[in-house]
Amino acid sequence: MSKTTWKPGTMIYPLPAVMVSCGASVEDYNIITISWTGTICSDPPMCYISVRKNRHSHAIIKRTGEFVINLTTQELAKATDWCGVKSGGKYNKFKEMNLTPIPAQLVKAPMIKESPINIECRVTEIKELGSHDMFLAEVLAVHADDQYLNPETGAFDLSKANPIAYCHGQYFALGKPLGKFGWSVEKLKTKF
Repeated sequence: MSKTTWKPGTMIYPLPAVMVSCGASVEDYNIITISWTGTICSDPPMCYISVRKNRHSHAIIKRTGEFVINLTTQELAKATDWCGVKSGGKYNKFKEMNLTPIPAQLVKAPMIKESPINIECRVTEIKELGSHDMFLAEVLAVHADDQYLNPETGAFDLSKANPIAYCHGQYFALGKPLGKFGWSVEKLKTKF
């Protein structure tokens, strides 16, 4: 097997493509598309987003200390991309993309109604890393759209929402499930 060596870079893909909403008042509301995001702790529940220092949302999140991570779907793909390339300093992204800001329960930042999952976050620490600052945050609340809940179990089925991912400059639809956590070590049940 042959391998080509590249200069150091960001090749941990795929990543979620999320829309992060921020702002403490309607006039201040903004959306930024982020792929540098993820879970960092389960107890207490914590996550992070990394934002370029020159982005309009960076100053808003730094000032308010709050944001909402809104998961995206194939239906939201155009809005997700558009909110990542246009500046909130020049455009009202909610209005331009026909997205609906709705009140969160615990933070002033709005949630995006059209998103299947909204995650309310409060910043606990800002790490200056270079091109990006990492906002470490405590997850305060998670809101799930009822249409994706299993009526019998109450479990959320994200696959029904047709989520998207980001990989090396492109957006991708996620495919079929390959197995649940632990499937590789489950014992086969035999009948006697």
